[in-house]
Amino acid sequence: MPPAMERRSTATTCPYCGVGCGVIASVAGNDVTVKGDPDHPSNFGRLCSKGAALGQTLDLEGRLLAPMIGGEVADWDRALDTVAEGFKRVIDAHGPDAVAMYVSGQLLSEDYYVANKLMKGFIGTANIDTNSRLCMSSSVAGHKRAFGSDTVPCCYEDLERARLIVLTGTNAAWCHPVLYQRIVAAKRQHGDLKVVVIDPRKTATCDVADLHLPLNPGSDAVLFNGLLAYLDRVGEIDRQFVDNHTEGLGEALAVARESAPDIASVGWSCGLPDDMVTEFFRLFARTERVVTVYSQGINQSSSGTDKVNAIINCHLLTGRIGRIGMGPFSFTGQPNAMGGREVGGLANMLAAHMEIDNPDHRRIVQSFWQSPVIADKPGYKAVDLFEAIGEGKVKAVWIMATNPVFSLPDADRVKAALEKCEFVVVSDVVRETDTTRLAHVLLPALAWGEKGGTVTNSERRISRQRAFLAAPGEARPDWWTIAEVAKRMGFGRAFDYGSVAEIFREHALLSGAENQGARDFDIFALGGMSDAEYDALKPVQWPVRGGEGTARMFSDRRFFTATRKARLIPVKPRPPRNSAGENFPLTLNTGRVRDQWHSMTRTGKAARLGEHTPEPYVEMHPLDIAAYGLTDGGLARVFSRWGEVLVRVRGDGYQHRGSVFVPMHWSDQFASHARIDAVVNPVVDPVSGQPESKQTPVRVIPYPAAWQGFILSRRKLDLSGVEYWVRAQGAGFYRYEIAGRETDPDWPAWARDALCRSDDDVEWIEYHDARGQRYRGVRMVGNRVESCVFISPGGELPSRDWLAGLFESESLTAAERRGLLLGRSPEGQTDAGRIVCACFSVGVKTIEAAIREQKLSSVEAIGKALRAGTNCGSCVPELRAMLEAKK
Repeated sequence: MPPAMERRSTATTCPYCGVGCGVIASVAGNDVTVKGDPDHPSNFGRLCSKGAALGQTLDLEGRLLAPMIGGEVADWDRALDTVAEGFKRVIDAHGPDAVAMYVSGQLLSEDYYVANKLMKGFIGTANIDTNSRLCMSSSVAGHKRAFGSDTVPCCYEDLERARLIVLTGTNAAWCHPVLYQRIVAAKRQHGDLKVVVIDPRKTATCDVADLHLPLNPGSDAVLFNGLLAYLDRVGEIDRQFVDNHTEGLGEALAVARESAPDIASVGWSCGLPDDMVTEFFRLFARTERVVTVYSQGINQSSSGTDKVNAIINCHLLTGRIGRIGMGPFSFTGQPNAMGGREVGGLANMLAAHMEIDNPDHRRIVQSFWQSPVIADKPGYKAVDLFEAIGEGKVKAVWIMATNPVFSLPDADRVKAALEKCEFVVVSDVVRETDTTRLAHVLLPALAWGEKGGTVTNSERRISRQRAFLAAPGEARPDWWTIAEVAKRMGFGRAFDYGSVAEIFREHALLSGAENQGARDFDIFALGGMSDAEYDALKPVQWPVRGGEGTARMFSDRRFFTATRKARLIPVKPRPPRNSAGENFPLTLNTGRVRDQWHSMTRTGKAARLGEHTPEPYVEMHPLDIAAYGLTDGGLARVFSRWGEVLVRVRGDGYQHRGSVFVPMHWSDQFASHARIDAVVNPVVDPVSGQPESKQTPVRVIPYPAAWQGFILSRRKLDLSGVEYWVRAQGAGFYRYEIAGRETDPDWPAWARDALCRSDDDVEWIEYHDARGQRYRGVRMVGNRVESCVFISPGGELPSRDWLAGLFESESLTAAERRGLLLGRSPEGQTDAGRIVCACFSVGVKTIEAAIREQKLSSVEAIGKALRAGTNCGSCVPELRAMLEAKK
């Protein structure tokens, strides 16, 4: 046997959510394993299901590996010249505001920094915005109104030191699982820790809750205004803090009393029982150490900024900020949304948390960059930017590391805008996305594991992301690509970077320019690092002063407003701009599922991540399903004034009546009609510019499928002629769920047309009931299953799980061949069933059998027997529900 290859381990960070988990990637040849970094202070070794599966997502299938112009491969020099000349041509003819960049929280801080520098300091426009506008910009705006700066006050340790945690507008169990598990562990250790969940839906996060408030969608501001007025009535005011360190209390209280004068009015507006409101208000009033965690359910609203300030107001009134175990805490959505804010990646900001409308800040940045110009007014925010493209005001756009045709609201209008845009450049790691299809020039970027730089997580912690894989093909770092274009536009000296460390040092030094404590973001102390010191940089929380990071902010009671006092902001609750009515009687909410990330370009490669939720769905209350003539498990059209999707119906008795939920992950690469942001209304918060992704009026009607079925295939298929199809990655195969309205197809001929290649030497095992329109066909190559298709007129189909397992076998047994058309395992063989625990691939039938045969009665017992629920814990609520069902 050849000697075992030596493993090389690299400490890096996870590329998914804003928790910023440390990861140890271990490489031996082509084998990559991933585990949590036990020394990283964000996660102490724990990973969620997505992070634990990173090693399964590193293949090069579907990657963009060379520059392309007009759909043809080109060399880098020609591609870079084309981009530079295209931008210069538009600028010369129409001015700098006719070009734009749209970037991403997936970029590293150094990439972001160079992009922002080029646009604002050298081209001279602030038309650079980021997809972080879609998730955290209301929090940014709320912070700046209250604190004078975009400052997150808290740190993760505060979750463990609090005695009341309020989780509002966040399904942390699925969206931030590692932080959720820190809360669960803290609750286990501290019997006096209480958790309140505020969410119209009863999500997995409610598993940890002592109290769940299922308030009416959009009524958050009334609830927190009511809390502010209640705290004032019962005398729960930190008078010394309020008098000396805040301003605006009188007006904020007056508006709160007007909109939420008493508990009864709050209960009526929020759709909550008075005693439930009272219990929450009393808990908050009587508990000193309170952390209020919020995320997209607060931010993604046409009044999201006001909702953020309504929360912050309650902490300022009680002085519960800047101290251990207390404060308002925004959980960030993307891995580097925070870093993008630090370098000025938003259209209304300058680098280093400086303000574009502040002449002194403009002078500081321009002087530091030695740039010929500096943008002096805000540029187009995300939604406005693509409207401007559609109107012809912006004629050239460079899109990096994001897919706006998938993710922006009213997404079909975004697609139409790019289709008629004069010049579209896209930098991405994958060849086929909804947006790359519309590019004139494609530029191949490095992916996670190949690129290096820094990211900043939700608690202001800067961590290194390090390369452990060689750059594939012609892919290059984004900062290099931007710098090369800048050189070709005549800005060579300012962009002559030799390394990513050089960019970081410049970024750090700018943060200290004329600062002396005047601005919150300050990492000047890191500006003198050598390349070796940068390579070895340990995670650190900004600001970094005296060589030390800062765990929590405002402990000195000094803020970053002109008066150094925090502001309480008067919040007048507003309904959503578009409300449900006669034509569109239901309210659409969008969000994430447990095991997927964004558009699934990475998580969609991992088989175990696709098994828990293989199809897009509309989740509805069973009474709404009946009222609208739908069938649980059937298909339905969800449509609004802006667009529509075709998805599976899923009943949930805990869903709020009159509301529906559809997850966001399925792009045109994974489903025929499931881009839910094509349905979402394009209304934005007037302060932050963040879209109202949680409230769109919709109608849901049945889809009259004449037949439904599924295909399992070792090859990726072209099913463009099928009206409903969804693709998921399996272990060695692709799974397709399919449906259509046409009647009496010739199924054997259809199967051969869809699954066969002319050079195949195959055997077909099949059953066809022409009258009943039932068909089952298995395509064999040798004694191995190559593909199979099962069709039924009513959706009565066998489990996919046992058939899926056959794709791991190179040769079937006689018993397995006999079971093929039945779609079930022969006696004596096990079928794990639908995956519940993605971390350890534990199926529902395995868990049910263990509960029954081993008489397991607790989640801990299941974990000990099967390991399920012992890693990220995201499946624990489902395990608990299974135990309850067996009682």
